[in-house]
Amino acid sequence: MQIFIDSADAKELAALAMTGLVDGVTTNPSLVAKAGGDFFETLKAICASVSGPISAEVVAQDYETMLAEGRKLRTVADNIVVKLPLTPDGLRACKTLEDEGHPCNVTLCFSAVQALLAAKAGATFISPFLGRLDDGGQDGMQLIREIRAIYDNYDYPTQILAASIRTASHVRDAAIAGADCATIPPAVFKSLYKHHLTDSGLAAFMKDWAATGQKIL
Repeated sequence: MQIFIDSADAKELAALAMTGLVDGVTTNPSLVAKAGGDFFETLKAICASVSGPISAEVVAQDYETMLAEGRKLRTVADNIVVKLPLTPDGLRACKTLEDEGHPCNVTLCFSAVQALLAAKAGATFISPFLGRLDDGGQDGMQLIREIRAIYDNYDYPTQILAASIRTASHVRDAAIAGADCATIPPAVFKSLYKHHLTDSGLAAFMKDWAATGQKIL
């Protein structure tokens, strides 16, 4: 499963990219507002440090302006993916942009039939929001399983990009359910390394090695 980072903090993304474990980045208007700074300069900085897909979202609500914004975003860098809302105009714009060779990420997906429409529109990515469904008392992971079954039934190439990830358990369950990618906040990414037995085991190894009085270098 590919791991994307959900952030617009260019400096932090550059540091995380150095791990070699980051496959892409997703941004949205809220994350951009939180990061501050010039939108296009921020995108350029992110694209320079992460070579994988970088989702940049349109803010227009109508078809024609979505197209114009999407085409402009694609001029920033070759790895920009145009992020569009799952609305009638958004899906129409997705179909047009994908036909023009511009990859799209359809976002704010909350049902399997919405995901079906995105696939029929040719979306490169579909972003189902797990955490928000969980917040409402629904099973967000069940949505991933349903989308996976539909896409496999009809050989749709659209990639399932699990979004609104809150915990390391979400990442695990999304991988088991067959998500192609998960986009996660930096704090959740860092938590994936953690396990108390890893920490205690390493401490024991270091203690035993120190007792030998030897060095490798």
